[in-house]
Amino acid sequence: MSNPKFRIAICGGGVGGLTSAVALSRYQDIAVDVYEAAQSFCEIGAGVGVWPRAFRVLRKFGPDFEQQLLQRCGYEYTEEYVPAVRNRKSDQAVGIELFDLMTKGKLMRFHRADFHGVLLSFLPPTCTTHNAKRLVSYTQPLEDCSRNSPITLTFKDGSTATCDVLIGADGIKSAVRPCMLRELAESMDPDEKQSVLSCMNPIWSGVTAYRTLISAQKLRARCPDHRVLKEFTQYMGKDAYFLAYPISLGQYVNFAGFTLERDLVESAYEADTVIPRPSFKGKTNDEWVGELTAQQFVEPFKDLEEDAQHVLECVEKGTLWAVHTVKNLPSTNFGRVAIMGDAAHAMAPFQGSGAGQSIEDAYLLATVLGHKSTTLETVPKALAIYDKLRRPFSSEVARRSMRSGQLCAFQEDVPLHELGDTITKNWEWAWLTELDDALEEAVRLLEDSSIDVN
Repeated sequence: MSNPKFRIAICGGGVGGLTSAVALSRYQDIAVDVYEAAQSFCEIGAGVGVWPRAFRVLRKFGPDFEQQLLQRCGYEYTEEYVPAVRNRKSDQAVGIELFDLMTKGKLMRFHRADFHGVLLSFLPPTCTTHNAKRLVSYTQPLEDCSRNSPITLTFKDGSTATCDVLIGADGIKSAVRPCMLRELAESMDPDEKQSVLSCMNPIWSGVTAYRTLISAQKLRARCPDHRVLKEFTQYMGKDAYFLAYPISLGQYVNFAGFTLERDLVESAYEADTVIPRPSFKGKTNDEWVGELTAQQFVEPFKDLEEDAQHVLECVEKGTLWAVHTVKNLPSTNFGRVAIMGDAAHAMAPFQGSGAGQSIEDAYLLATVLGHKSTTLETVPKALAIYDKLRRPFSSEVARRSMRSGQLCAFQEDVPLHELGDTITKNWEWAWLTELDDALEEAVRLLEDSSIDVN
């Protein structure tokens, strides 16, 4: 590209970063560099789940893109109502069926490496990727005389790079977020400044996750017709619950359990200027993951019903995760810098919506930056529109996601006969609503120069 209108650096090559790069590729006058900390973009580990609202955004990349995704998903996209999760009240000797969660469309599940592979295959020549580049900090010229000068990026290996616009898609442990919030705080009075700075680092949410894979053969030997061998089942108990379902063509049962510390969960998104939140069980903030023996793993769930115990008896070992989140931020942009995805709104996993929110961020960011009226001089306005439209929505999704966990752990005073409707109504935004209204509003705000978005 001989003369792009500006060069965008995306720090982070995960779901949000790569989706941003693909979305920006529609605009031939923008050059994109993606900087990824890892040696490879093909991550291993947890899968990616995408609800219909976010999948409809991915469909905007065209039928070829959609077909590539569906081939890796293994089932067709639908917007018909389908059974999603069977929920049981299990904090008693003999559990009872509570309700079946019905969703309008499926949660589309992908192996993370497959999902990344499709995104990478759709990157154009105008996008350059860089591996083993972990951002440490950036410097943004803010004086009037140099306001449009390049932003300088500094990486852990000592190298530097420049860009006109920086998108921080670097996850919950973002390097962009604290740098940006420090810039934002500089112009504030002491009380406001302290509140902003309290949002820089991720905090333990009060949620602990327990994850493992169980041999379906082992469970079948104990209980040949156990329900989790064929359907997605959730065993709900006071302050602790788990869900289990078959994966890998029935070879394994995926297990995800959770405990919730009520006081910490209720205050997970509050700005905190006086009393610091405790770190996870007294450990340092870097100790988020640990390995557990079978006995340690099943301990939080020992009082659940017999049907659940049959599953727990098949556990051989597992992993404990301290679920961290990001507080509700005062802004997700400053100058020509914006953050997205987990860097902006890392949330609890109870609605499986983190990846979808990253996808929505990416598409709206590309819409405002790629618009014909956006120039280097007006990038701050475009990013302010992104913040105005996305931050309230993603903050609400984070709140709803945490509430889903609280409802499943019986931490709200909701009558049992109303619990199914309450959980469904709290979640149905994921299949009944669209990003399109926000996209139309973004364009309207961009094209009306009389509107002050700040």
